[in-house]
Amino acid sequence: MDHLNLNLLKALQVLLQTRNVTRAADQLHLTQSAMSRQLGQLRDYFDDPLLIRDGNEYLLSTRAKQLLPRVQDILGQIGELKQTPVFDPAACQRRFSFACSDYVAQFIFPDILQQLALQAPQIDIAYRMWQPDWLNKVGQLALDLVSTVSLDSAESLCSLHMGQDSPVCLLAEDHPLARQNGFELDDMLAYPFLQLSSGGDKDSFFDRLLTRQGKQRRVRYEVPFFAAAFPALAGSDMLLITPAHIARNAAALYPLTFRELPVAAPAFNYYLYWHELHDADPAHRWLRECIAGQIKASLYSPHEYDLKS
Repeated sequence: MDHLNLNLLKALQVLLQTRNVTRAADQLHLTQSAMSRQLGQLRDYFDDPLLIRDGNEYLLSTRAKQLLPRVQDILGQIGELKQTPVFDPAACQRRFSFACSDYVAQFIFPDILQQLALQAPQIDIAYRMWQPDWLNKVGQLALDLVSTVSLDSAESLCSLHMGQDSPVCLLAEDHPLARQNGFELDDMLAYPFLQLSSGGDKDSFFDRLLTRQGKQRRVRYEVPFFAAAFPALAGSDMLLITPAHIARNAAALYPLTFRELPVAAPAFNYYLYWHELHDADPAHRWLRECIAGQIKASLYSPHEYDLKS
């Protein structure tokens, strides 16, 4: 016999421990004849009698005495393969990649980093600016976590729902439209727009609506960063369609205000995505739960807002 399978290895352990074919057969739920055949295969494999009859008992051969602790160790290690390792965040030395908008990086991630510094000081985070066309490439791009609005995601992605809100029109607080009690779509189209080119898809619904009505808007300024968009918007007559929670916090930092859109708009659902290959990873699970908890608890987390400025 050239190979020793796992069943024979287990049989060897029980035979050497019990030193009795009948008792070994009982423990392994085998017939005595089946157990005897396995003993014969083991003797052939090791070229050693292993068990030597002495009256009504069996004694272990010298080779068997050498094998028993090694077999016990091997089977013990095999058994440990099924055990889920205990995760200790304080001892974790990993680098994770996280893709999101610069808004999340600026307003939410400082709180996350503070928690990591306290609980998992050896975990490092590599931030990447999220691009919508990456969603079906998360596994290939080696992205550990993605924060974005809901999209048609690949079946290989897992997710946690972070919250929901709706788009509004963000504009300078001294903008002519800000002084009106309400405005129509054509009123908006009389002004240029600022558009975000990165992050999740937050305003394509508006362009589809305009196309159906045979209308179009002028995008004067396209920029990938919220941090660059807010001051540019504050000093101009441009309009920005953005989620309510972002508008709320931008208005707290800049001379901006926001108004409800005069058109039907879809709700924005926010998710934390990851590839299924990370789903059972204890370190990954701890980190995503940490990030999800901070996002939901943060003042900057998405939720329903009163649209009054």
